Amino acid sequence: MKILIDEDKCVGAGSCVLAAADVFDQRDEDGIVILLDADPPRESLPRVKEAAARCPALAIEVAE
Repeated sequence: MKILIDEDKCVGAGSCVLAAADVFDQRDEDGIVILLDADPPRESLPRVKEAAARCPALAIEVAE
């Protein structure tokens, strides 16, 4: 699985963190997404896909 983040699109909604807190976090100063684990375990795939789907700015892309 490959996770791509477009920080320029991110609006800091935090939906990704709610879906997969072990993979995503947010910067304190502006709430922009931080990728904590670029290569998470395979069992994280459903939560990572959910995070991408929940993102209101479509700033997360997941490739299997």
